[in-house]
Amino acid sequence: MENPSRDEIKDILKTAKRIAVVGLSDNPERTSYQVSEAMQSAGYEIIPVNPNCSEVLGEKALDSLKEINKHVDIVNVFRRSEFLPGVAKDAAKIDADVFWAQLGLENENAYQIAKDAGMKVIMDRCIKVEHAITK
Repeated sequence: MENPSRDEIKDILKTAKRIAVVGLSDNPERTSYQVSEAMQSAGYEIIPVNPNCSEVLGEKALDSLKEINKHVDIVNVFRRSEFLPGVAKDAAKIDADVFWAQLGLENENAYQIAKDAGMKVIMDRCIKVEHAITK
């Protein structure tokens, strides 16, 4: 597994507009909420994907990626590593451009699924941190 270079990540973040966040919590103390709030404040459209929430950050939460009916630039995942392959399969079904597993998350099988589907894959990196350092 190899992440794109910092320049490639900068290009991804510069061109991306819409981020579907799988596992986004409605609890403001959770990392997923804080990271997504920062990305929303930076101008990205956030689509919460969490069957246990009805709304997060003022946006209607969806039960799964498959419910999204518009193009998704980045699927950002806040679920444990063992769930990444299933999320990668769903991301492939919606033809997302980038599969991004947050800091501390890696899974070789998910990496291969996403790569084989033509997605750029980033694992074990925080999107908020990358956005801040590649500005």
